Amino acid sequence: MLKLIEAIAGAKHVGCLTGAGVSTLCGIPDFRGPQGLYKQPNAERIFDIDWFDRDPSVYYNGCAELVYGLDKFTPGPVHKALRHLEDLGLLKGIATQNIDMLHQKAGSSNVYEVHGSPILHHCRRCGDEKSFDEILGMLKKVEVEGRGRQWNGKIPYCKCGGVYKPDITFFGESLPEEAFAASQSLAIRSDVFLVLGTSLTVFPAAGLPRLTLQAGGQVFIVNAQPTDLDRYAAGAYRNLAEFADAAARSKRTF
Repeated sequence: MLKLIEAIAGAKHVGCLTGAGVSTLCGIPDFRGPQGLYKQPNAERIFDIDWFDRDPSVYYNGCAELVYGLDKFTPGPVHKALRHLEDLGLLKGIATQNIDMLHQKAGSSNVYEVHGSPILHHCRRCGDEKSFDEILGMLKKVEVEGRGRQWNGKIPYCKCGGVYKPDITFFGESLPEEAFAASQSLAIRSDVFLVLGTSLTVFPAAGLPRLTLQAGGQVFIVNAQPTDLDRYAAGAYRNLAEFADAAARSKRTF
């Protein structure tokens, strides 16, 4: 881990790609984990755009807790460590596969959500925009004693009669062009690119660190499981909590 921290401290341009492992440290289930969303019945329909347009309750029932319960989570050690690296002027941006908004909550400025985000929702009919908090207010209006706010089973309809959909990229939709283009630029310009909490199995996001390697930069991977890119990395580590602790104490070398 010392080699990684020294590389960060001496870098001119550090970029980062984060995945589910960063969020599981905060208690958020991995969508693809044993208790994750994709283990639910008909899980393949939850983030399918055709199914959303046919029956939006499939999405809103499936994500009642895993998306619309995200307001109860706070940034974890990796989110805070990355904010620290940004404050030092080292970390120039974060590309994330996560949709939990925790990098923004931690105060990071340049966050590129390559799989979209629930921060904004848009009406499928007229395009009207609402924030995550506004949608949350429409969905969680019932107070249950001892359990706090509970989903009321409603679908957030626009005044025009359309349904609000989160700006999360569903199957059948294209990735957000602006966010992904910014992520590619970040990876290409980085002399040190961090891969944190992702096994690099979901493309095209998994291809970002390869852009760094092609441009002559170094890639460091911190993930609980091995990845196909480990052999090309300048360092591959398994403990995200250890990385977060070391990064949080790091300083610039010049």
